[in-house]
Amino acid sequence: MTTNKGLLSLAICLLLGAAGCGGGGKPRAATAQGGPVKGGTLTVFNNADFNHLDPARNWTMRDMGFGARLLYRTLTTFKPGSSEVVPDLATDLGRPSEGGKVWTFTLKDGVAYEDGSPVKAQDVKYNVERSFSPELTGGPDYARKYLIGDDYKGPLTGKHLDSIETPDDKTIVFRLRRPVAEFSQTTTLPTFSPVPQAKEAGVKYDDRPFSSGPYKIEKYQRKVELVLVRNEHWSPATDQVRKAYPDRIVVNMSVGGAARDTRLIADQGPDRSAIGYTDVALPVLPKVFTNPRVQQRMSSMVDGCTGLIYLNTAKPPFDRQKARMAVHYAADKTALQTAAGGPQMAEVVGAILPPGLTGGAQRDLLNIPPAGDVEKARALLAEAGVQTPVKIRMATSAGGKAQAEALQAGLKRAGFDLQIDLVDTSALNGINGTPAKMPELQFGGWCPDYPSGSTFLPMIADSRLISEGYHGGNASLLKDPAIDKKISEIDAMTDAQAAGKAWLELEEQVMATGAYVPVTLVKQNNLFGSNVAGVKGNPIWEGNPDFAEIGLKDPGLSK
Repeated sequence: MTTNKGLLSLAICLLLGAAGCGGGGKPRAATAQGGPVKGGTLTVFNNADFNHLDPARNWTMRDMGFGARLLYRTLTTFKPGSSEVVPDLATDLGRPSEGGKVWTFTLKDGVAYEDGSPVKAQDVKYNVERSFSPELTGGPDYARKYLIGDDYKGPLTGKHLDSIETPDDKTIVFRLRRPVAEFSQTTTLPTFSPVPQAKEAGVKYDDRPFSSGPYKIEKYQRKVELVLVRNEHWSPATDQVRKAYPDRIVVNMSVGGAARDTRLIADQGPDRSAIGYTDVALPVLPKVFTNPRVQQRMSSMVDGCTGLIYLNTAKPPFDRQKARMAVHYAADKTALQTAAGGPQMAEVVGAILPPGLTGGAQRDLLNIPPAGDVEKARALLAEAGVQTPVKIRMATSAGGKAQAEALQAGLKRAGFDLQIDLVDTSALNGINGTPAKMPELQFGGWCPDYPSGSTFLPMIADSRLISEGYHGGNASLLKDPAIDKKISEIDAMTDAQAAGKAWLELEEQVMATGAYVPVTLVKQNNLFGSNVAGVKGNPIWEGNPDFAEIGLKDPGLSK
């Protein structure tokens, strides 16, 4: 994704108004010759500061990948460039008991912090407890949802959470409200990394997380520069995932956008040892795709965030299922793809769940031509008893104007009269997020936090999320008791494989409501210098480069 995780925690990624979100699908491998070796300084060009590096607060996909690969380890993690979950701090993927309501993990021997002290189970417990703290906002909420402890407010008040037990320094036991079959995937989140209580600094912990990973912070000047150096107490014998090739990693926060990409295309001097933190600026892409040598230095992966059109089921005409389905057939997704930057930037889709949640295959559940089927759309409107022209509205910011106009033109062919209200970005969430103010349709999207349908379909389709003041992620305001019931049934499953199959069946049920029109998966494109190697996208962290294996071919060229 990402916009910041403040929006992401609301699960609205506004994919169609921005050029990149990210994860799911096969990466195009970097083809520049030579592999990474130990040493040198890797420079990371970014035009903004991190949202959060505190692992209890880090919920921006790009930043989660950065923190969890370089600064801290989690109980479980992902193989480099893969959605496969493997042990990290833990010796295995956890041992469920009591029907999946209790999970036990054992920590590896030899895992140490930057000062050489051992990582203990109590430290993992402490950071999970921190995620309950109202002072430490912005982080993943899965621990709060899954663990027993309704009134718990975090450890800053001196209280601990009884539903996490640490019988010794190597054992941690989680007692959950309900069975969670995919809890091994949940523990890949930064929430499940260690923070020693003695290092607690409240909101200031963001400035200097205490490292359990291969690097530690030497310098962090907000909005200017972050410098990482080796954690000499990190043991590669305990870590089968991170290679830690560079001696230093310098994040330059003053170079971004077209200026960054121009420097990376030129590939001169130290810039040969640099990589872009965010995706290539849209105006620069033609320069990349017309230069094969530069294109070899771009990591490209379809992201795992599905761009959606949400249809407001609480307002006419979309209180009628056939009127909603008419939008599916009237929308010109090819035009929407073009408005998003073309095939190099977005891939048209026909299902809600991205390939990272469907075993790698992108499903097409309705088989509607990408340009639509206007006659079918008109017929559905007639069957719904809707008179044309059908006047509807949407609100978007200037960044979404091109996509809105592409949608407007496509819908007009079938008899929809879409009015576009351009509003300031700061006002957009208030309009599109408040049920009483929501127009007939809106752009949005969803990004899974780990490869399970439990992090996607319930968030957009469960009516129990809706409140008077906020749609809760269910931006279609869909209220379908059968879907709510099915979500609860899948949540209660103890077999992760069976639950995965059930989520796919539920996707078909949700698609049949017509309330969500899947549009595109955005592509994440990142440039890097000719001296950089080991670059590949991670399908979980939005297709962004996976820092587990990135290094330099010739460390001397980075000076």
